[in-house]
Amino acid sequence: MASQNAALNQWVDSIAALTHPKNIHWCTGTEDEYQNLIQRMLADGDLLQLNEESYPNCYLHRSNPTDVARTEHLTFVCTPQKDDAGPNNNWMLPADGHKKIDELFENCMKGRTLYVVPYCMGPIDSPHSRCGVEITDSAYVVVNMKIMTRMGTAALARIEKNGSFVKGLHSVGDLNINRRFVMHFPEELTIKSIGSGYGGNALLGKKCHALRIGSFQARREGWLAEHMLIVGIENPQGERTYVAAAFPSACGKTNLAMLIPPASYKGWKVWTVGDDIAWMHIGSDGRLYAINPEAGFFGVVPGTSTKTNPNALKTIQHDTIYTNVALMKNGEPWWEGLDNRTPDFDWQGHPYDPAKGPAAHPNSRFTVAAKQCPSYTPAAEEAEGVPISAIIFGGRRPNLVPLVYESKSWTHGVMVGASVASETTAAATGAVGVLRRDSMAMKPFCGYNFADYWSHWLSFASRSDKLPKIFHVNWFRQDENGQYMWPGFGDNMRVLEWILARTKNQVPAVRTPIGYVPEADGLNTEGLSISASTLQSLCSIDPGGWKKEMQDTEQYLLTYGDRLPAAFRQELKQIVEELDM
Repeated sequence: MASQNAALNQWVDSIAALTHPKNIHWCTGTEDEYQNLIQRMLADGDLLQLNEESYPNCYLHRSNPTDVARTEHLTFVCTPQKDDAGPNNNWMLPADGHKKIDELFENCMKGRTLYVVPYCMGPIDSPHSRCGVEITDSAYVVVNMKIMTRMGTAALARIEKNGSFVKGLHSVGDLNINRRFVMHFPEELTIKSIGSGYGGNALLGKKCHALRIGSFQARREGWLAEHMLIVGIENPQGERTYVAAAFPSACGKTNLAMLIPPASYKGWKVWTVGDDIAWMHIGSDGRLYAINPEAGFFGVVPGTSTKTNPNALKTIQHDTIYTNVALMKNGEPWWEGLDNRTPDFDWQGHPYDPAKGPAAHPNSRFTVAAKQCPSYTPAAEEAEGVPISAIIFGGRRPNLVPLVYESKSWTHGVMVGASVASETTAAATGAVGVLRRDSMAMKPFCGYNFADYWSHWLSFASRSDKLPKIFHVNWFRQDENGQYMWPGFGDNMRVLEWILARTKNQVPAVRTPIGYVPEADGLNTEGLSISASTLQSLCSIDPGGWKKEMQDTEQYLLTYGDRLPAAFRQELKQIVEELDM
């Protein structure tokens, strides 16, 4: 099989001439193709079959120990001008990037199959979806792309009809970290990745296309590509309100996306549209609408349990690919936080020894179709997307930052998003638990200069007067003993209820220099064991601490130089003045 698109055929031929594969396979996305690839990987030892009775059609993949997370220091944005990539990206000239990585691609697929993977990010019939083609020599990538995207014949038909697609070239190479690069060429709508089989580096439709290239496309075309979950919250009257929320990886995004309201919230429901990425555009009515460009979840599994995320646990009981989890002797997957059992084998397949670290890798994953989630909503397939009433930013902050606050305006809210800080997690290589600025949770994913990206966000205020309100949350505040002050998980519904009420101007709030916080009795605490003093601490503002925070924020923002939006300087000045009052 080949394509009716001459440019696509020519590109595939050129890559085959460079990489010299044994075979070329054009993926159709059928179930038979998926099962054939699964059987091939089982035979090769790339997958292990899990317990067929308790985890039917589930498999375990073990990565090379050097290839278990995104490698941000080896990820580049290649633009003609360095300032266009910005200080938020590693930069290389396009010609230099192509030369460096193409030398590594030469002959890299000898003896392997070259898979051509046409895919669509978003519903096939949505005008807001965008297509791509990934060429890869990894069957693991192919089966994951089938789960994570609309992959195969239908996507190819859309490409042939519209003529445009993002080009993604991937090879696992020899998995040598010294020959590992992830290159993005935004102006060419091209991605090249070699030397890694890890999801964020290898599933090119995910972070590479949906965010790095997607954010560039979004700016050029007038929309937003964001690292955000999308949920619909339905009240007992049947009214559904949608919100989008951005958190750095492993900070509770998937838990919030699949939240189950506490027992006291009779009649309330939460519907999952997406757990990771939102593409947002202004609709004909002036409101902001969002589609989830993905069709599956590639979630961090440690910590997932009946307490923290029962919906996720039900979702991944069947037809799931696990990566780098531990294993019980009976063939069931295991990870820290699941239950009190002791696994027999760690994520590398060795007999489990607690002295050698966690049994499951801290960044171990599950890949599963979104439609398996009990809280999945068919609204995820709406061509126009769902209307967004609130945008929520958040991070992992042990002190200072209150449980929730509302921004004072769209401009102020954009600056709140730009100044988000969070403790680092195991989703990327490097130290864990270090506080870093992660604007809009997009630090590793924005495909161009952050200052230009913030200006693009600010420009929406001139295009609509019906934009969502912007909020900031912090589930991770700790007391003097290092204990979490807020129960989190399902009880985050209490904060969401307040946010929804604020979007409809149904409840008052206390104005502070950093925004609006709940009144003393503003949060619904029915059935919740929490003291009034703890609630007060969670929603209080420390002027001295916030003056220091504003100084740190300004220092960070000024690293973007002359391109920094002037509106941010004005917002900072006003907040500091109010803190001095």
